[in-house]
Amino acid sequence: MRSHAVALLALSISLSAHASAVPSKLHHGGVLPNYTHPVLWEDLADLDVFRVENTYYYSASNMAFSPGAPILKSGDLVNWEYIGHSVPRLEFNNTAAYGLDDGKQAYVKGIFASSMRYRASTRSWIWIGCVEYKHTFVYEAADPTGDWELVKFIDTCYYDCGLLIDDNDHIFVAFGNTNISVAQLNDDYSEKSVTSVYNGTFYIEGSRFYHIDGRYYILTTQPANREWTLKSSSGPFGPYEIKVFADEVKPPTAGAGYPHQGGIVDTPAGDWYYMAFIDDYPEGRVPVLSPFHFDADGWPTLPSNQTFNQSLPYPSNPVPVPPKTGIDRFQGNKLGPEWEWNHNPDVSAYSLSKRGLVLRTASITPDLFRAKNTLTHRILGPSSTATIHLDISKMQAGDRAGLALFRDNMAHIAIQDGQVQLWRNLSLGAGWNTISTGFVEASAALPRGAKDVYFRLHANVAPQSDKLGTFSWSTNGRNFQPLGTPYLMNNTYYFFVGYRFGIFSFATEKLGGSVTARSFEMAAP
Repeated sequence: MRSHAVALLALSISLSAHASAVPSKLHHGGVLPNYTHPVLWEDLADLDVFRVENTYYYSASNMAFSPGAPILKSGDLVNWEYIGHSVPRLEFNNTAAYGLDDGKQAYVKGIFASSMRYRASTRSWIWIGCVEYKHTFVYEAADPTGDWELVKFIDTCYYDCGLLIDDNDHIFVAFGNTNISVAQLNDDYSEKSVTSVYNGTFYIEGSRFYHIDGRYYILTTQPANREWTLKSSSGPFGPYEIKVFADEVKPPTAGAGYPHQGGIVDTPAGDWYYMAFIDDYPEGRVPVLSPFHFDADGWPTLPSNQTFNQSLPYPSNPVPVPPKTGIDRFQGNKLGPEWEWNHNPDVSAYSLSKRGLVLRTASITPDLFRAKNTLTHRILGPSSTATIHLDISKMQAGDRAGLALFRDNMAHIAIQDGQVQLWRNLSLGAGWNTISTGFVEASAALPRGAKDVYFRLHANVAPQSDKLGTFSWSTNGRNFQPLGTPYLMNNTYYFFVGYRFGIFSFATEKLGGSVTARSFEMAAP
């Protein structure tokens, strides 16, 4: 968290969560610690990873959460920090749904399997992605941490696309499922040509496109157990040969799925790494990392089927990043890049002040799924605890505010009309529409005159844990009382996004009330 970053950055890298007690020697010399899997135990799916000079960048999916397409950076491929988003607001064709307006919603839509690259000739950062299987959008920025702008709308879907700026500075996009195509784009990102390059006999998707030593490679995944390589020595339009790259490789987490999809990247020293993700629900889809090499015929090859299940040497000297744990007091003029709203927020209904994040009620509804301005944070696996401090002095009758274990089937702890309540079994059904707004399992009276309340949620999100979320509350931030029974999270993949911590405030009677989130603290073992 930002308020702990300066102090904790001074810690020795030996305290890193990824560092092994026994360092290993790399073949090119030097003694480095080992890293363990997952390298980043957070829900960051459909990853695209690439390097610009000595820094690695990571772009991911986040569906209907806003802002879209989170960006992370790393100096070593193991320690990552959030730096921004490529899509500042989900302003696609169905704008009302992305804002929870007019009774609409956009669950399991939005940003998925997109791609990001840097083009040195124009000094521009480019993000491209298909939305709702219909249209493709291109965003551009001069700085990945700065302002991104929509620069092109393409009236076709580059499904599960991979962007390539090749060694000749030409722009290509590989895309499709089963049948893979390559589009060449003009400098303004308009389509110059489209060529079908491979007609599959089984389902593949998730293209990632590379130009390496004169050859063109398209990595594709056979969900959710194999990764395939298409290779051409004759140019970007083929013909392509195909060979399996990763075949049911053993996952590092008990109960997780096979490593698949993702992308490849080289280090400045010339070593190659494959970063894939594993289905690790209820946490979500999380990244894992393995070295690989190219064989004599130019095919990428993993060391073994155990490679993701081993502690391996860092790709380079570890580069520390601000810790994922600590306290955010919501200071400054904007939220940190690790935060995402559930759908586009009503920007008039929240603000940052010296006292924290002010959340004014933006919805009148009994349904948390339809409440605007729910602020979410990824849960750090395998287990972590979130604690929020709320100033509730300006709440109105009927207002409900609290901390949620947020997904398609969820629970939350909240304050409403002087009662602390544990709500459970809020559920989405067909079309991701609400089929249950939940019920109050347990409640407790808040002491008369209390103006502050603290809510705590501990979540075990590893696949073979008990998968329970446990709620408690306090009026002083020290003595917490449990409320209700622990909530069992589901581990199905259909919603795609894993469970998150969610801070919310909405009205059930009339607008006008507010709460101030004074702090959010995340702790992990």
